Amino acid sequence: MKQSQSIGVSLCKQSDQAKMDYRIRLQASIDCIRHCVRQGQALRGHDESESSKNRGNFIELLKFHARGREGVESVVLRNAPKNLQMTSPDIQKDIVHAIASEVTKQIICDIGDDVFSILVDEARDTSIKEQMAIVLRYVNDEGYVMERLLGIAHISDTKALTLKMEIESILVRNGLSLSRIRGQGYDGASNMSGEINGLKALILAENSSAYYVHCFAHQLQLTLVAVAKQHGDVSGFFTLVTNLINLVGGSCKRMDNIRESQAAKVVEALCCGELETGRGLNQEVGLKRPCDTRWGSHFDTLLNLPVIYSSVIDCLDIIKSEAKGEAKGEAYVTLMCIKTFDFAFILHVMIKVLAITNELSKSLKRKDQDIVNAMHLVRGAKLRLQDLRDKGWESLLDSVVLFCKKECLPISNMDELYILSGRPRRNAQQITNMHHYKVELFYTVVDMQLQELNSRFDEVNTELLCCVACLNPDDAFVDFDKKRLLKLATFYPSEFSDDDILHLDPQLDTYIFDVKTDNRFTKLKGIPDLCREMVVAKKFRPFPLVYRLVKLALLLPVATASVERVFSAMNYVKNTLRSRMSDEGLNDFLVAYVESDILDRLDDECILQTFQDMKTRRGSL
Repeated sequence: MKQSQSIGVSLCKQSDQAKMDYRIRLQASIDCIRHCVRQGQALRGHDESESSKNRGNFIELLKFHARGREGVESVVLRNAPKNLQMTSPDIQKDIVHAIASEVTKQIICDIGDDVFSILVDEARDTSIKEQMAIVLRYVNDEGYVMERLLGIAHISDTKALTLKMEIESILVRNGLSLSRIRGQGYDGASNMSGEINGLKALILAENSSAYYVHCFAHQLQLTLVAVAKQHGDVSGFFTLVTNLINLVGGSCKRMDNIRESQAAKVVEALCCGELETGRGLNQEVGLKRPCDTRWGSHFDTLLNLPVIYSSVIDCLDIIKSEAKGEAKGEAYVTLMCIKTFDFAFILHVMIKVLAITNELSKSLKRKDQDIVNAMHLVRGAKLRLQDLRDKGWESLLDSVVLFCKKECLPISNMDELYILSGRPRRNAQQITNMHHYKVELFYTVVDMQLQELNSRFDEVNTELLCCVACLNPDDAFVDFDKKRLLKLATFYPSEFSDDDILHLDPQLDTYIFDVKTDNRFTKLKGIPDLCREMVVAKKFRPFPLVYRLVKLALLLPVATASVERVFSAMNYVKNTLRSRMSDEGLNDFLVAYVESDILDRLDDECILQTFQDMKTRRGSL
């Protein structure tokens, strides 16, 4: 008689309400987990029971998120069904996996059917597991070069065949294949760059267009390490600096002495007007340990040493007078060695040399760096080093003398004979101080650096890169060479058939005439600018073959800095407190954390649906 009060209608109402409550509850959990992943925070706590004062980041954030929101607070945590609270560890993992899946889908969608390059490296995590990270380099629809993390996987060994199989597995899992690779970027390890059985050789055997480029930033670091180890005086200098850091940095009390002494000197200099005040000035500095595998660490170590030199001397004096045992003797010997003109001279020489290469290192780490610009940067660094050798002696000597006067160090007379310490004067080599410091130290160090740069960066002379350089739009396309660009097309037979190359010839003539007469293309700097401007100006439509060449040129990798950033993120995410994180969980967390800009753009409905479709759930949307 009254249909609105029937059992069927009542059940439907309860079902609709349950679905709404489930959606609100799941959405609240996704919002909280999304925030934790975005910040790289752990989800779970040590004790998640209701009596715990801290139930972990996720549940505590969920409680805060629901507080004061009637629509949310009434359906989560205590107010939710016991078997459908959406807060269990498995639910948390599934939500993170759903988020990572959506991020990866966005990356794959951004690539589309286009080709790409791979950047690969391995590193050990806090659980003593070897992890391999894969980063894809591609050009998106807007003409921007992108480097995105595809995934990270645990590998049982670092053999080239094992790496190739794992790479292929990850690519296939995401709907990609080895045949679409157009560039490989690794470090110079034998398992990566071996000509016969290396990873690059195995991939080239299946795909001849997957050209390998040795990481420029890694090669640059090798040049610095080579100079630091091959030159006797420089090698001894860095050994002394390392011992100095171990001595003064091995105790909190000693570091406190350096900070207090330096703070007092800064205050005194400010009162005397020797230093200026301002935001970001006169910050506290310390001593970093130089490391052969840490890019730029040698320069960072030396850069701060002249600033806190007097404070370090004061600290060593305290250790020499108060310490006992080996520390007392080490402080005495170190103090004798660093209070010399030789130490001050090599310190300033290496700062001058490393300052040039450090700027190159920072430029090479940019994600959108192209191979042509990297080649120009290397040439620029060589020219600057040559200019330092030809014209930098006088200013270098003046800066060393000024430093010695300020710190009350002995100053060598350049006209006197150089006496090598530990050798009798009668057997001393008859050379002046000028010859020793200028020729044997300054010229030799700069020449060794130049020689290493020339030998390490031999890729710049290969035919492929010489052809790619012809696309450079600098100086109104002065490097344009049609013959070399036609030759470049033959390096990629999958992209350019014989018929395409025939059509490319007249298209290049029309293209160069068009861009030279277009004001939008007159002030471009580098191939990345050219690619973006071709998209903005719609030039990729009348010149599709030229645009294809431009994109292939941008795919050639420059440095594996993006992979190194992934490992830095891995050490932050999987730390000693989270060392039991599973391999799948680490991959999901890292993909979402590293690609946070994609995470911010994800639609909540997509995450909800992906989570719901993963398995059968008690609740329904």
